[in-house]
Amino acid sequence: MSLIQDLEWRHAVKAYDPTKKVSEKDLHTILEAARLAPTSSGLQPFRVIVVENQELKEKMVQGALNPEVMRDSSHVLVFAAWDSYSDEKIDKVYDYHTDVRELPRGRFGSYTDKIKEMYNAQTADEHFAHTARQTYIALGLAMAQAAELKIDSTPAEGFSNAVVDEMLGLKELGLKSVSLLYLGYRDEEKDWLSHMKKVRVPMEEFIIKK
Repeated sequence: MSLIQDLEWRHAVKAYDPTKKVSEKDLHTILEAARLAPTSSGLQPFRVIVVENQELKEKMVQGALNPEVMRDSSHVLVFAAWDSYSDEKIDKVYDYHTDVRELPRGRFGSYTDKIKEMYNAQTADEHFAHTARQTYIALGLAMAQAAELKIDSTPAEGFSNAVVDEMLGLKELGLKSVSLLYLGYRDEEKDWLSHMKKVRVPMEEFIIKK
């Protein structure tokens, strides 16, 4: 199937079959799609936490708008962004880039000096606003890859960031949760949306040409 057909197939599932689990192979493919997502300056300023443990999911449902969806999904992917930029984080990323490419460290020093100066002039809140936006590109690619594999998904912002951050110890990692992606297989009887037509704004209204 083409990407367009995959996207036409998928929808935000409203009920999962808790007996069906995503295989490790398919999960790895979805995560790889997220890992390969483009990011500003190639910094990849976020991480994806994979939650499969049922006891942990039960704790995370506190404050969730769709607790049953979280509870019954096969896996919960937590997209968590850096809480701030720092010279050390930027250097670590670019040292890794040069090592992998077998280039001398500092090869991109003139560029990293510029972005360090830019971020050093900003607040931590501005940093997080920027790093959080990066996660949505990876979220979209993960959803598209899941659809290609015929694995259902539900993106979610309706949850308690405080609860999730505490349950996963994100503060200690310098991260803050941004969004979730539930993965699994729909319960055909309970997923009321699966039997409805997909609705989007018509192309002629959606696209504005100048």
